[in-house]
Amino acid sequence: MFLSLPTLTVLIPLISLAGLFYSASVEEGFPQGCTSTASLCFYSLLLSITIPVYVFFHLWT
Repeated sequence: MFLSLPTLTVLIPLISLAGLFYSASVEEGFPQGCTSTASLCFYSLLLSITIPVYVFFHLWT
């Protein structure tokens, strides 16, 4: 049961945005804490950058 590429391009940014909102409400040092790899905020930002790049190169080839 794999999700299609168009579904992932919509779903991943929404999950990433939800992670950022969660980090903003839970973590004390939210903006500065995004640089720590132990932070959910870091992975939310990384996910929102990685997936569009993957989709671009997937569609390119």
